[in-house]
Amino acid sequence: MSRGRVLIVDDEPDLCELLGITLARMKLESDAVHTVDAARERLRTARYDLCLTDMKLPDGDGLDLVAWIQAEAKDVPVAVITAHGNVELAVRALKVGAFDFVSKPLDLADLRKLVEQAIKLATHDHESDTAVITTPRLLGRSQTMDDLRELIGRVARSQAPVHITGESGTGKELVAQLIHESSPRRDGPFVPVNCGAIPDELMESELFGHRRGSFTGAVADKQGLAQAAEGGTLFLDEVADLPLHMQVKLLRLIQERAVRPVGEQREVPVDVRILSATHKDLATLVAQGAFREDLYYRVNVIEIKVPPLRDRLADVGDISSAILAKLAKRMKTDRPELTPEAMRVLLGYHYPGNVRELENMLERALTLCSGSRITAEDIRLRQSTSATGSVPALAPSLTAGAGDRGQDTDHADLDARVEHIERDAILRALEQARYNKTAAAKALGISFRALRYRIKKLGIE
Repeated sequence: MSRGRVLIVDDEPDLCELLGITLARMKLESDAVHTVDAARERLRTARYDLCLTDMKLPDGDGLDLVAWIQAEAKDVPVAVITAHGNVELAVRALKVGAFDFVSKPLDLADLRKLVEQAIKLATHDHESDTAVITTPRLLGRSQTMDDLRELIGRVARSQAPVHITGESGTGKELVAQLIHESSPRRDGPFVPVNCGAIPDELMESELFGHRRGSFTGAVADKQGLAQAAEGGTLFLDEVADLPLHMQVKLLRLIQERAVRPVGEQREVPVDVRILSATHKDLATLVAQGAFREDLYYRVNVIEIKVPPLRDRLADVGDISSAILAKLAKRMKTDRPELTPEAMRVLLGYHYPGNVRELENMLERALTLCSGSRITAEDIRLRQSTSATGSVPALAPSLTAGAGDRGQDTDHADLDARVEHIERDAILRALEQARYNKTAAAKALGISFRALRYRIKKLGIE
């Protein structure tokens, strides 16, 4: 029984025959045509699950056919066959809307992987994609968020590298997860890598693996994160932090779809889709010589910009409600309500730390509030100056600044000192109260719930 139908567009009879035999062994039917016009006619009159087209055809360019399919038969994934080493042309095809590309001379193993991914895309339930993209994790009913969800749905249908930009705390990794989960690779692994958190000397081994004895301490073979993402998605967060020597190796991974573990003589083929993200301006880094220009054009085939929270304040209510429900469940308490005054405070803030900062603010408010309502006094805003002016200073309390670590690295030393003061104050109060937490909380002038939260947060127990 046939699993699907593929249209082959190429003017080389031998190649058409080879493709036809390969597809037949995969239990796929195929038709072959030799011109752009013939391909358009077939696509108008018959249903196909995939179109494989050469880039050079007697009556036109394969890119023209890709563009036509995007306009007239957009449900049909189209993959292009390029000359070996012509990565620039392949990147152009991906930008126009091609699902993927394969290079001549054909590697049949790579071709089969491409076809399998395309058939999954053509036959799987697209309604489930909508369910993934509209999941409560991607909150907001603003037009900006509707546009973002629509874009995620479109790029998920491609194998092209996607670069996600946005300020810290906007949810770039969440966007990457949703692209993966609504793509034909969703049954494969999603492997996130924080490029800024791995020491330079360990970066190559972590990403590409190593062989036993390749360096001191390599007591066994180790699989790299790129190989761990086989059949799925490799997400490179803070890709701008990659050292230059690793940028060269990442470029080769994207172009050749292969990696060479440390200590290995041969390259190992890998089948992964590359997603990347950073809060930095890659174009500026390219101009400064800190990021390779050729790599910039490879990772940035499709760009998604995640908007800052201040540009969609209409979503603050929905996001706050979901965050409070999650926090209340985790803290095993009833979800409190935000008073109108508290909501006005939230809507009047600039959010330099974006959604992550909002979550920190609400976590503090939940621990400090009395009863089942969060008031304006429970909302502690950190001191900050933004493009829209000054925002209220942080109200004095034991929790001052503790929720914002990581939002502003300039305050790291202050945060550490505040934590030290908090720890000492809580330990003294506990000792004086003979470790009666209720009495200690009363002595500190905070609620029992707030004390329990701070004890857990500071790791005192």
